[in-house]
Amino acid sequence: MNPEIANPQARAPFHFNSAAHLLRIGRERAANLAEFRDALHLCPEESIFQHTFRTLQEHHFIRQGFSNDFAHWAFADCNEAGLGERLASVDIRSFTSIADLRQRLLQIVNDYLQSHPQSAGRAARKPFYFCASDTVVVPTALVAQSLREFAAGLSQVTIHSIHHHFIEARLRLKLQSNDFSVWLDEDLGLAKLGTRINRIDIYTSTLEGVRQQIVQIVKSAIH
Repeated sequence: MNPEIANPQARAPFHFNSAAHLLRIGRERAANLAEFRDALHLCPEESIFQHTFRTLQEHHFIRQGFSNDFAHWAFADCNEAGLGERLASVDIRSFTSIADLRQRLLQIVNDYLQSHPQSAGRAARKPFYFCASDTVVVPTALVAQSLREFAAGLSQVTIHSIHHHFIEARLRLKLQSNDFSVWLDEDLGLAKLGTRINRIDIYTSTLEGVRQQIVQIVKSAIH
C-alpha cells in the first residue's frame, strides 16, 4: 500500500450524487460579434461557466474539436475560424475565478475585433443565446468510507455523477478544486492524491476517460 495512506477509513463518508440540469436562456443575446462582446461583459458568471465547463457534459463523446460553446459559435456561425481557435485555446483549468476567465475571453474578442473591425457587425448565421442551468441534485445509494469503496463507487456511478462532482463542483468551489479531491484531502488526509486527481485534463478526454483516470489514480494508491 502507498505509504501516503495512514488511515484507510475516512472521517466522513463520501456520498455519490448525480444531477439534472434545467437549462435557462438568459437575457443576453448576440447576433454579431460586437453584440457578443457586449453580452460577454454583462452576462452572469453562471453563463460563463455554462458555456465553458458544462460544455464537456453536453459533448462528452467528442474527443476533438472546439472546447467551448463560444469558440464553436465563432467558428460555425460567424465563420471566424481565427477567433474560434483563439477562444478554444483558453485553458480554463488555469483560472481560479470566473471573473478572470471572463476577462481573458473578453481580451481575446477585443483583440480580434481590433484586428478585424469588419467582422464586428457582420450578422451571424444564428444568434448566440447566453444560457445558465439550475441544478437538481439526485442522491444515489453509493457511499464510500475508504479508498476501496471510493474506487468501487467511481466505477459504478453514471458519467452524470462524475460531471457533478468533478466539474460542476468547481463553480461552487470557486474553481479551486472538485468534490473528489476535497474529500480525499479533508476526510482521508490524502492531499497529494487529491492534487493528482484535480490535475486531470477535462478537455483531452471524454467523461468516461476522466472516470478511468480517477479510478486508476485511486487504485494506484491502494495497491
